[in-house]
Amino acid sequence: MTRAFLVWGPATDHPELMADPTRRALDDLADRDVVHACSIDPEIADTATLVAKSGYPLQQCANCVVVAGKRDGVERVAALVVLAHTRADVNGVVRRTLDVRKLSFMSQEAAVERTGMEYGGITPLGLPPEWPIYVDAAVAHTDPVMIGSGLRRGKLELPGAVLAALPGAQIIDGLARVAE
Repeated sequence: MTRAFLVWGPATDHPELMADPTRRALDDLADRDVVHACSIDPEIADTATLVAKSGYPLQQCANCVVVAGKRDGVERVAALVVLAHTRADVNGVVRRTLDVRKLSFMSQEAAVERTGMEYGGITPLGLPPEWPIYVDAAVAHTDPVMIGSGLRRGKLELPGAVLAALPGAQIIDGLARVAE
């Protein structure tokens, strides 16, 4: 399947396009046959650049970011999955859901070390199992959705419902708002 210059094939046939934790999570995924992968130039891995070059619809692209905060001295971490034309309500919905007073994006170094994925390619598939994955309801209803593969040189395409059904995933209505 080809969309613009993106050539998609079954993700199980392209393990080289995924980080190790992503590959392991895909192996455990019941719906792995609906997950496709494509190779991309790492220089255009950022969503806005990839959309501009490929013509892939921005409304079908998802981003995964990792946030962290503390409560009673204990760190609380979560992954957020939102459509690329939206922004997560980090200081409102996310902070309250994670039940922390102050919340921030995890540093690049910490995110890479703790996920085993490349910065700019982090995906909810293969994150540490103790981390909740907050999925905006709009993502769950998008089919297909393109998201990172754990590496900057690959992307995954799958139904948003598959992301919403990952272990530890919670669908949150209003997690994100359309970016202005």
